[in-house]
Amino acid sequence: MKPLKLHPDRLFPAEGRTRDIARALHASVRDLPIVSPHGHTDPAWFAYDEPFANPSDLLIVPDHYVFRMLMSQGVKLEQLGIPTVDGSPTETDPRAIWHRFAAHYHLFRGTPSRLWLDWVFAEAFGIDVQLETATADHYYDLIDAALKTDAFRPRALFERYNIEVIATTEGPLDPLDHHRAIRESGWKGKVVTAYRPDPVMDPDTSGFIDKVRDFCAMAGEDSGSFAGYLRAHEKRRADFRAAGATSTDHGHPSAFTADLPAAEIEALYAKVMAGPVAPQEAELFRGHMLTEMARMSIEDGMVMQIHPAVYRSHNAAVLQRFGRDKGGDIPLPGEFVRALKPLLDRFGNDPRLTLVLFTLDEDVYSRELAPLAGHYPALRLGPPWWFHDSPEGMRRFRERATETGGFYNTVGFNDDTRAFLSIPARHDVARRMDCAFLARLVAEHRMDEDEAFEVARALSYDLVKQAYKL
Repeated sequence: MKPLKLHPDRLFPAEGRTRDIARALHASVRDLPIVSPHGHTDPAWFAYDEPFANPSDLLIVPDHYVFRMLMSQGVKLEQLGIPTVDGSPTETDPRAIWHRFAAHYHLFRGTPSRLWLDWVFAEAFGIDVQLETATADHYYDLIDAALKTDAFRPRALFERYNIEVIATTEGPLDPLDHHRAIRESGWKGKVVTAYRPDPVMDPDTSGFIDKVRDFCAMAGEDSGSFAGYLRAHEKRRADFRAAGATSTDHGHPSAFTADLPAAEIEALYAKVMAGPVAPQEAELFRGHMLTEMARMSIEDGMVMQIHPAVYRSHNAAVLQRFGRDKGGDIPLPGEFVRALKPLLDRFGNDPRLTLVLFTLDEDVYSRELAPLAGHYPALRLGPPWWFHDSPEGMRRFRERATETGGFYNTVGFNDDTRAFLSIPARHDVARRMDCAFLARLVAEHRMDEDEAFEVARALSYDLVKQAYKL
């Protein structure tokens, strides 16, 4: 059996003097509280504080980073216990699922998932041998036993890892019952929601018309007029703010925005509610609604996030059998300069708006996003997201965005995860990579060391609290 030991200098520069600077910077931020401003953890975990069922349900079944890699090498999702849309049977033995995972663990070499998982195994569970077929049962038994103790319930882990606040993400039809239960429980942990209205803003959504009708009815508004539809958004945003929300999130196919005259958007709304509409009409409606969301954000103070340019559920067979969010989302090219101009013409100079931009197209960091954020008061750059939530992705982001946008037009780190224990693991990677980048600037005499300590803290803690109003 090979030993598992996390090297204290992991991700730090190899050159000795620069590494020493990185060590000192990291020591100053390593234990700062975690602020997780956007993610997809289940609020029911914190509402009811029930034990995680078993190692597979904790670390494999909810994590598309894990099962998409296994699927790419021929492991069927049915063999990993991923639930099907129609309820047809899949693997129900969590130990068998774990063994399949362990037998393929070598596939994660060199990936950020390996960094996160090894951190969880070593730091959370104290395991000191590497995962492989021969150690699969040892891992399973040790983790399973830990999950049966109070120390590994969701609230205890929240407190153990010094999490100051987590924002989950709920849709516009969510009754927010779990968040209500958290507030009424008396527990002091801060778990807030975020408003994700995509299902009632995107005419290409399956069942869009029925969803809009239900949405308006939920808010006590008439879906027959665009004015009633807008009031429904305003009321639901108020409901989300009452549940602690400080942000909205928009996962549109592109960052395209529009600012239509009243008569044109009223006519377009009537058309999308009659459905179906042409692709360009759906895009025009989505684009106008992003501008409306910016207007509402100025009025109610909610931070606005755009996560664009992803081909969602590219694998049609997986979508049909297992549904959305099963690892089949693929990055697309992004464009922001022309796409955002209608919205920015109205609101880009208004300091009351905070619009956080994300991309999976790294080519636009230096060409578009950093110049935009380095000019418009309303804009901030989100951190490397999803496929680029990795050491190299973080390094490329800092190299490409800092020279034009600076550090203070970014918003710190955002783990954006469904896997609870990967939250502290990911923040560990981000803090190490930021300290490594800052150490290089100090070693090259491009930044004073005292400034680097200030920036390290800002990137780890201050900027995210400021940007997301937490």
